[in-house]
Amino acid sequence: MKPKKVLIIMGSPRKNGNSTALAKRAAEGAEAAGAGCEIICLHEMHIKPCNACDHCLTRPGHVCILKDDMQKLYPKLVKADAIVMAGPVYWFTVSAQTKLFMDRWYALIGKHGHALKGKKIGIILTYGDVDPYAAGAVNAIRTFQDAFRFIGAPIVGLVYGTGNKPGEVKKDKKLMQKAFELGKKLVK
Repeated sequence: MKPKKVLIIMGSPRKNGNSTALAKRAAEGAEAAGAGCEIICLHEMHIKPCNACDHCLTRPGHVCILKDDMQKLYPKLVKADAIVMAGPVYWFTVSAQTKLFMDRWYALIGKHGHALKGKKIGIILTYGDVDPYAAGAVNAIRTFQDAFRFIGAPIVGLVYGTGNKPGEVKKDKKLMQKAFELGKKLVK
């Protein structure tokens, strides 16, 4: 049996941020369970917004007409067995990098449903408040729940917590362990 592929998408502009630390810990868990992992940092990529041309829907098997870094990401998304969406909560929901990336999944709708249908999903969020409601984490979680329910991809776990300063979340051993366990769970 071939090893599972886990694609970890980081929606934070911080290379050493809190959601990044948790995402790397989830990668360690997935690797410990025998998976191969690839980490993608959205902030380092050039991703254009969807222009609503619907070209992707008019040509079966065609992806998106826009020429940007999503062309590199589409095959990785399709080949992955599991996907981790990791990022900070910005202005009461997902980061702009994450939302832009998710909007471009529209091009993955095909004759037989969405290309991400059936893939296992893990969610990692960090925020600068002690309350997930006041921080807007619940809005980000709802965004993911609605999108993945529409696609038909099950969310197998959520890891979320507080971290104000970059890397601060590493001190929270329970949260770091939850991220590790999420990585393992995505492989089983």
